[in-house]
Amino acid sequence: MTNPPYEDAQTIQKLLVGVIGLLDTFSADQRAAAVFDFDDPRRLDWDIIPKPDRIGVSLHTLDRHQKVVVLDLVRLVVSHEVYTKILAIMQLEHVLRKIEADFLGVGAPLWRTSDSYFLSIFGRPGFEDTWSLRFLGHHVCLNVTIVNQRWISTTPSALGQQPVIGAGVLNPLADDEGLGFALIESLDDQQRISAVIHDVAPADFVSRQVSHIGALEYPDHYDLGMPQYQITTDDRKALALVRAEPSGIAGDELDESQRATLDRLVETFLARLPAAAAAEYRSQLAADGPTGIRFAWAGGFVRGTPHYFRVQTRSLLIELVNAVDNGNHIHSVIRDFEHDFAHDSLEAHQAHLAEHGSHLSTRTTSSAGMELRANDWSW
Repeated sequence: MTNPPYEDAQTIQKLLVGVIGLLDTFSADQRAAAVFDFDDPRRLDWDIIPKPDRIGVSLHTLDRHQKVVVLDLVRLVVSHEVYTKILAIMQLEHVLRKIEADFLGVGAPLWRTSDSYFLSIFGRPGFEDTWSLRFLGHHVCLNVTIVNQRWISTTPSALGQQPVIGAGVLNPLADDEGLGFALIESLDDQQRISAVIHDVAPADFVSRQVSHIGALEYPDHYDLGMPQYQITTDDRKALALVRAEPSGIAGDELDESQRATLDRLVETFLARLPAAAAAEYRSQLAADGPTGIRFAWAGGFVRGTPHYFRVQTRSLLIELVNAVDNGNHIHSVIRDFEHDFAHDSLEAHQAHLAEHGSHLSTRTTSSAGMELRANDWSW
């Protein structure tokens, strides 16, 4: 997407007034736990594995009304379907508590709970301000960045699921993974040669948790805290993400039915974004046509084996990996090569501020003696 607007005034306004209202209910301790400077480097930490140094205000410490507001903020930036997926992912923590009782011991009820999710605010949520909101916990990370109350980014957006096999009715990422299987299973031998990039799946996202995807990214040898599944240096090279040379089969190599499956897969991930943003990406995909999208697969072709796929377009990167625990532990993400954490909008805004100055506070001095400059924020 070339110079996209990334504007969504309605969503930005609802988020702003919602966050201001929520902060007004916070105690001093809750506010101290929730609010950070915008340039705090921890704003870019979006790893969805459990960590002992999580920051933000925990759902554990919020009252019933505050929890409802936090979840309403989540609902504002995803589709209704994805909102239900997030709620199900959080409830799967109670399933994991039973599964991992022997492993976690006395820590099981502390580690695995649907309240171990954290809201963080970076910057000052205010009119014409730049700030961000993050909702983060095990297998959920939503990053919302708002620049000058004009531009919005909601990537990277990561969701995971554990368990996957035998998940019962709580199987939130069934389509996210299942449509990938449906597509690879529909390919003939020649198409599969184009689509399959390696016979070994990475342990986690190839792009990892970098804040801005580079021209070349390699997967790590193993996922942090889970060294039981490891790949070699040769595997890492074969799985590399080269932005200028997308891997896999192009959309114009698929028949009509297969392209429909790929479209459904992409739509499943676009649903993790606000409706206006999803519409922008949808328009760009339509303009680029089937030559502008590629689907790549690595690892096994049956459930219960480690596998991975990615979809790459001019702007978007979608990754889903299910390798740890013999294909029973999903991590998935949708990213924008230039707009993750509003990277490009922040650069443009900083350039504007350098040239024109800031107008982020109410004027408190008389206009007497001031020279009015046309089309300028300063006097």
